[in-house]
Amino acid sequence: MRGLPAALAVALLVPALSLPGAVPANARAGGSARGGRLPAGPPPCPNVRAPATRPPQPPPPADPAARAVGGAALATAGLVVPASTPAPPPVTATSWLVADLDSGAVLGGCGPHEYGVPASVQKLLLAATMLPMLDPDREVTVTAGDVAIEPGSSAVGLVEGGRYRIETIWLGLLLKSGNEAANALARLGGGPDGLAGGVRAMNEQAHWLGARQTHAVTPSGLDGPGQFTSAYDLALIARACFAQPAFRRYTATRTAVVPGQPALRVKPFEIQNDNQLLAQYPGALGGKTGFTDLARHTYVGAAERGGRRLVVTLLGAEIPTQRGWQQGAALLDWGFALPRDAAVGRLVGPGELSSASPSPSAGGSALAAGRAGGAPAATHVGGWPGARSSVAVGALLVAGGAVLLGRRRRHPAALVAPAGSPRPPDDGGRG
Repeated sequence: MRGLPAALAVALLVPALSLPGAVPANARAGGSARGGRLPAGPPPCPNVRAPATRPPQPPPPADPAARAVGGAALATAGLVVPASTPAPPPVTATSWLVADLDSGAVLGGCGPHEYGVPASVQKLLLAATMLPMLDPDREVTVTAGDVAIEPGSSAVGLVEGGRYRIETIWLGLLLKSGNEAANALARLGGGPDGLAGGVRAMNEQAHWLGARQTHAVTPSGLDGPGQFTSAYDLALIARACFAQPAFRRYTATRTAVVPGQPALRVKPFEIQNDNQLLAQYPGALGGKTGFTDLARHTYVGAAERGGRRLVVTLLGAEIPTQRGWQQGAALLDWGFALPRDAAVGRLVGPGELSSASPSPSAGGSALAAGRAGGAPAATHVGGWPGARSSVAVGALLVAGGAVLLGRRRRHPAALVAPAGSPRPPDDGGRG
């Protein structure tokens, strides 16, 4: 694969889907090819005008092979929806996708393969990676390294030296977006290399799931150089999460109690789920919120209606009128209103792309043996998804990462109050 032209790589990696209901990337604009007029590009997404808070330089473009994953119709920076269906609601998210959790059908999206910054929705990749590997009943000690998180970033309130069941740490991660919980879980699942091994395992898992535009640098989603994902990749990751009973139980939990630590003079306290979709949307199954200054608002949510389970993912949203979960709810409503056979693409299955991918290096993590389903995980070539065929693309990605590193400051509104204190809802904390 490494030496093949990009076009051939696309053909080998994922054959173009021929879906009669899909609106091509260049349709609905510039007239019909039958009429002799050249297409004028993808239709614009129905976006609400948002405040000018975007980073000065956008993430680098995806390579052609990565953009073709799931079907050729998804390789667009614009809107892709089934033909003759109602227009989706306008949202501020710069990219989004709605898919069926069970069939894997992609119902529609806006720039589904455009690079974005994840913020705390990256914790879903941590869950997809580590949930099958860690015994929830095991009691572990939180270390100084676990609680060494960025000041003011999202924390559940775990204390150094405290003893907690791993299940409690999962609840702290998914209900309150605890960055110290993310550090602890990545360390515990990272083998001899600790947290670094955990992050490496996350990237291997993303690659195996087919999330070729996802690269984790931190387990929590706090910004790091070269850390990106896409709306499509988030749907793959969310689908893997919702396939696990423990995740479905944790993400739907409304409240939980973090046990006290008498030896450290820390009393027990209650935590509440930050995902307002659970309380406000009938049939909500759960999901994850996120926010950093760089990522803006990110969101993943799932719901069930009439025996049909849909997931929505969105990146780069602003909240002048609607919070992230509300934008997700509007897109879910749109998806549920579509016919059951509507599709513009599909979510690839775990391991489906592995035969067209580089094998894990000799120095790869031994954690691959613990991957869900027992399938081995592959490592990224050059540290970036989709970097097999172009050194130039790799250089662009590094440059984009440098921009991110220089913009790590967060918005003051995202500051997290001490445990038990109120904070703005749906911001996912910082990271």
